[in-house]
Amino acid sequence: MTPSSAESLSALMPVHLVVPSNIDDPSQPSGGNRYDRRVSDALRASGIGVREHAVGGDWPRPDARATNALAAVVADIPDDSAILVDGLIASAVPDVLVPHAHRLTLVVLVHLPLGYRPDHDAAIVRAREREVLSAASGIVVTSSWTRMWLVDNYAIAPQRIHVALPGNDPAAVAPGTPDGGALLCVGAVAPHKGHDVLVTALAELAHLPWRLTIIGSLDRDRDFVERVRRQAAAAAIDNRIDFTGPLKAADVDRAYAAADLVVLPSHFETYGMAVTESLSHGVPVLATEVGGIAEAFGATPAGRRPGILVAPGDPAALSSALRRWLGEAGLRQTLRAAARQRRKTLPSWTTTGAAVARALADAVVAHEASVADPTQLVLTNGHGR
Repeated sequence: MTPSSAESLSALMPVHLVVPSNIDDPSQPSGGNRYDRRVSDALRASGIGVREHAVGGDWPRPDARATNALAAVVADIPDDSAILVDGLIASAVPDVLVPHAHRLTLVVLVHLPLGYRPDHDAAIVRAREREVLSAASGIVVTSSWTRMWLVDNYAIAPQRIHVALPGNDPAAVAPGTPDGGALLCVGAVAPHKGHDVLVTALAELAHLPWRLTIIGSLDRDRDFVERVRRQAAAAAIDNRIDFTGPLKAADVDRAYAAADLVVLPSHFETYGMAVTESLSHGVPVLATEVGGIAEAFGATPAGRRPGILVAPGDPAALSSALRRWLGEAGLRQTLRAAARQRRKTLPSWTTTGAAVARALADAVVAHEASVADPTQLVLTNGHGR
């Protein structure tokens, strides 16, 4: 952070953080909520004041009540304040936020671009998201992959997009079991997470020793949950799969500590916090090569990947990788060693908070410049407001 940036940010304290109202709801955990909470805490710990505004609603598809509540919150924020808005909220409501972009330093925190997700209203969703992001003074993303996606799809000037990778907490190294059969999948049970693909893959490995624990909400798509349960029962492997639902943080930590391999068969991810959470315990990961997953994997100083990547939506590829993991002791040893080495290079939440603080400070400077010279909007945003 440059001295002028630091002074600009300090002058605008507190930063107004707009987040979904379920940010701390243990029954609805999400990577985005954890990120928002830890960033808020890290900013405060660094001496930056934060005023949180938790807004209710079914984001990113709010009803009129939720939209009006957000509009009231934003209208009450004093002129020349810095406002950091979770993208799940911001990208859905350009009509609420864009009119305030001239008087506030608007920064959008994009966990997952709404336009990246399959949607029957994709064109409308993308147009609204692009409008908000083009009006913002700055954008924070959780992976370099997301940064490039926004540049490629919305023509956002890359210098306006700041990467703040999710942090990690120190954790003890998981001991692992000799046969490697303790499998763990962390994430809400919903179609985009690919649990049905995983069950199909495991049905081909019923003769091998394994047991799967699935941690995550069972309420996002109950029809999908029941379909996956029926699928497991039809393959006669339902007695080897444990759906725990959401768990407290301490219990999730214990599940990682007891795991041999974390499996993430997602159809799309912008980063995959479960990857680095697993690696923080020295547990290798088998995941689909989508979005920012490879970035989360990273590599050891020697260039070794701490897990296996396969194509998304391909149960045969997933089954083959699992067969290798379960059948090859040498592979397990190699990947465990790589995961334990990668564990030492993971970023902390303090690092994440510092990156967000720099992004906020730079956005303040950009906003001040745009107010002084409106032509800077075209130069920096590519579109103007």
